[in-house]
Amino acid sequence: MKQIYFLVLILGTAILSGCHKGDRGEAIGAPARYTKPEVPYGMVYIPAGTFLMGQTDQDITFAQIAQTKQVTIPAFFMDQTETTNSQYKQFVNWVRDSIAITSFLNDPKYYMGANTKNPAPTNANTLTRNDKRYINWDYVKKYPVWGAGGKKNAAATNNKLQGMFYQGDDRVFDRNEIDVRLLKYNYAMPLLRVAADYRNDKTKKRSDFILRDTVPVYPDTLVWLSDFSYAANEPMVEGYFSHPSFKDYPVVGVTWRQARAFTVWRTRYNEAYKDSRRLPHRSPYMLPTEQEFEYAARGGRVGTDYPWGGPYIKNAKGCLLANFKPGRGNYSDDGGAYTVKVRSYFPNDFGLYNMAGNVAEWTGSAYDPSASTFVNDLAPTFNYEAKKTDPEVMKRKVVRGGSWKDVGYFLQNSSRSYEYQDSAKSYIGFRSVTHFQGRDLSDRR
Repeated sequence: MKQIYFLVLILGTAILSGCHKGDRGEAIGAPARYTKPEVPYGMVYIPAGTFLMGQTDQDITFAQIAQTKQVTIPAFFMDQTETTNSQYKQFVNWVRDSIAITSFLNDPKYYMGANTKNPAPTNANTLTRNDKRYINWDYVKKYPVWGAGGKKNAAATNNKLQGMFYQGDDRVFDRNEIDVRLLKYNYAMPLLRVAADYRNDKTKKRSDFILRDTVPVYPDTLVWLSDFSYAANEPMVEGYFSHPSFKDYPVVGVTWRQARAFTVWRTRYNEAYKDSRRLPHRSPYMLPTEQEFEYAARGGRVGTDYPWGGPYIKNAKGCLLANFKPGRGNYSDDGGAYTVKVRSYFPNDFGLYNMAGNVAEWTGSAYDPSASTFVNDLAPTFNYEAKKTDPEVMKRKVVRGGSWKDVGYFLQNSSRSYEYQDSAKSYIGFRSVTHFQGRDLSDRR
């Protein structure tokens, strides 16, 4: 009987406690909505871990400066593949449509403030000045800018957009072709590392630590000719980025600044369309540091030369394991004379494709030959935000992974090279990362 009374007493206390809504003046924490994070679309989870950064094979260049160093990398998400032509074209089309709407069409129905069920407003005066600063992309998806308005309004719309096409002698066969020089992306981002360096300087304002940049976004398709002397690569110039058959191939001809602009846009695009009831706050997308790239390329293995683990570039059947330049120039022996689709060959143990070969990849790190000697052993990186007035040596960015036109040495996990941040090449692409918010994805504790 006493046990029954004791149980009733406990239940009654629990009910009374549950009904009490106040915090009784205690610090119980700010309310926050958070669920276990999902792996972003097209990415894989890279768990936190440690590895020996640096060369594991002989130093064939006799540089003697790439010292090995044990470092620890926090958990992050990484694109499973290199950024494709199709993905980058989504960015280009977004910039194209933004410019068309804001600078040429001047049509209020494309802006926020319109009825969500019937987005086209009946009166342009229903939109405020602030509404016009934000494009209603749901409406743009339903009624595309190009050829919008149906047959009745197509002629009027096309006349408004004529300013976006090449004019006069720049036209070929009198075709309407977008003047890609107009496609520029304006963005702003915080310079956290600069802010940390000057945090005690009372003369600095918040605006001093915000980078504002305007970047032309269209890839340089002429790299297929400028990178190779006396090579008949005109078909690649004309079709590699524009033809649908190349949609799943890695984008090339993008500078480091263009690659970074893509990550900023991707962050903005994701934040605009995600459902806040399901998806928690996510870190911004960015280019990986060179240490993150090497750690991810190793796939959790220790002391290996290549992402697939072995010391050889062929498997037991004699098949090449990546897209590179075998021998003295047999480019097609690996299955592709140029680039191949981003999901070609086998992924490494983290599930990442083409971490060696196909295209070399931009990283977010500035290049210094001896960076491994002075970077931290926890989440290491070396950054420098180069100004226009800086000498060219300060504008070097680390390139990792090797490419379809490189020999096997550059495919090694530890191999590093560089290119200038404003240069575009036919053999350099990129992929994005976003950092994991929390301890780890498994939530083991």
